[in-house]
Amino acid sequence: MDMKRLITFAGSLAFVVVCSGNAAAQGANYREVTLRAGTVLPVTLETAVGSDTSRVEQPVRGRLRRAVMVNGVEVLPAGAAVSGHVTSARRPGRVKGRGLIAMRFTQLDTPGAGSSKISTATVSRLAPATKEKDALEIIAPAAAGAVIGRLVGGKGAARKGAVIGGAGGTGYVLATRGKDVRLGPGASLSVRLTAPLTVRVATR
Repeated sequence: MDMKRLITFAGSLAFVVVCSGNAAAQGANYREVTLRAGTVLPVTLETAVGSDTSRVEQPVRGRLRRAVMVNGVEVLPAGAAVSGHVTSARRPGRVKGRGLIAMRFTQLDTPGAGSSKISTATVSRLAPATKEKDALEIIAPAAAGAVIGRLVGGKGAARKGAVIGGAGGTGYVLATRGKDVRLGPGASLSVRLTAPLTVRVATR
């Protein structure tokens, strides 16, 4: 094939491709579907966060672990990216308090629109309480002190031993922080929309 015929063939091929693309675009219809406030987005976290490792405004990312459907129509595909930031990261105190991590998502990849701003409720996780553990740590030294006191000097010494032992246990608890809370990549979150989100959905 000579150069002239090659150029003609390439031009014809490009024309066919463009026409096919235009036909496909013309064949696609679109409609707007609104996700109501209160809709829950099933998000899989991709960013590790923790009460002891994160800071406020730290970016967080995730993806939809399954498609979001409305009346049998896929509005948001599985894998769509969501992003936001940490709103609170609180370490537990030495006397009281529990570790807390909280975040909010503000942006979502939507079909055809690139990304859309979203408004969601805060998602938070609180570390488990340690009151029972603390009580055991105080009672155990007190009991041990009472036993030793009784062996050494009778009932009076037992009471004194319990007080001393309990004081030692209390001191240990006051010097120890409670548990932190951490979420790693793969954690499942339920993110609730607090404002409607309108998405342009292609139909045939």
